[in-house]
Amino acid sequence: MNLKIAIIHDWLVTDAGAEKVLKAILEIYPDSDIFSLVDFLSDDERKTILNFKSVTTSFIQNLPFAKKQFRNYLPFFPKAIESFDLSSYDLVISSSWAVAKGVKTTKNQIHISYCHTPIRYAWDLYDEYTQNLKQPKKFLVQLILKYIRKWDIKTLSSVDFFIANSKFVQDRIKKTYDRDSVVIYPPVDVDSFKLNECKKDFYLTASRLVPYKKTKLIVEAFNEMPDKELVVIGSGDEYEDIKEIAKSNIKVLGFQEKSVMIEYMQKAKAFVYGAVEDFGIVPIEAMACGTPVIALNDGGTAETVKDKINGIHFQEQNIEEIIKAIHKFETTQFDSKQISQDANSFSTKRFKQEIKEFISTKLNQK
Repeated sequence: MNLKIAIIHDWLVTDAGAEKVLKAILEIYPDSDIFSLVDFLSDDERKTILNFKSVTTSFIQNLPFAKKQFRNYLPFFPKAIESFDLSSYDLVISSSWAVAKGVKTTKNQIHISYCHTPIRYAWDLYDEYTQNLKQPKKFLVQLILKYIRKWDIKTLSSVDFFIANSKFVQDRIKKTYDRDSVVIYPPVDVDSFKLNECKKDFYLTASRLVPYKKTKLIVEAFNEMPDKELVVIGSGDEYEDIKEIAKSNIKVLGFQEKSVMIEYMQKAKAFVYGAVEDFGIVPIEAMACGTPVIALNDGGTAETVKDKINGIHFQEQNIEEIIKAIHKFETTQFDSKQISQDANSFSTKRFKQEIKEFISTKLNQK
């Protein structure tokens, strides 16, 4: 069957987890066309993610200061995503954590939405996102987010089938949209993260240094354990704060190239992660290196980290729980080979196979 395929992605500004999904889908369907609200990728990112394929962008791309401030145009996102003319396509695949799933389709098309999450600041993070705002900005933001919610629900009829990136997101799709979905975990480049059984005496954490990742909390916990070394990799808004509070047992390295990150992951005795993630690719990369993961028993890491098998869970995002989990880790034996083998179940090859089978089945049912 010679299908014409459109792939819709919210925005292209960095190479993160959602872009790894996009890259894998493009490798399955290399002749598909790409649509996105904006495209501000660097040349290296464009090569890595898109293989230099062109992208059709919306009018947001050309608005003033869009390159750095495009998120401020949130009220226009629904109009922008609906402006794409997809009428000539047989299959529409949206990679959506915000508005991509809201593209307009017809009854003669199949729209499959790979949902990273329902738009979080309009739903489950609504209170957190608005509670500290001052008036009149708070009133304006609440008004905008209520509009986004209403639009988000209205566009559900556009989606024929949902794919969730974890059971955690599957539950959120059911709660928010009252729609069923199938879980297909995102692709992880496990082949690049080789097993190393020779571990050094340090812990590692790596992520964007922003509040919800809870890296600062991990640093504060290790400040209370001066005999335990922690290496922090990443950049972001909290970098200076973290560097300032880190005691002598903590090395804050900032952004590092992938090769350096892999080396640290291979040598670390454990990888520590504090965020509530929809899935969480970085902990799987650590596991592929045979490195146990100490992570929150919530969100994606509640599914991927198995207590005392490939890591240790802590129950709350606080210093005491992290310290307790570190001590528990140090009295538990782990099999690095088994941890690495288990991580292979999240491979890119597996993702591509499951996506192809799912889409093929739905097309045959049409």
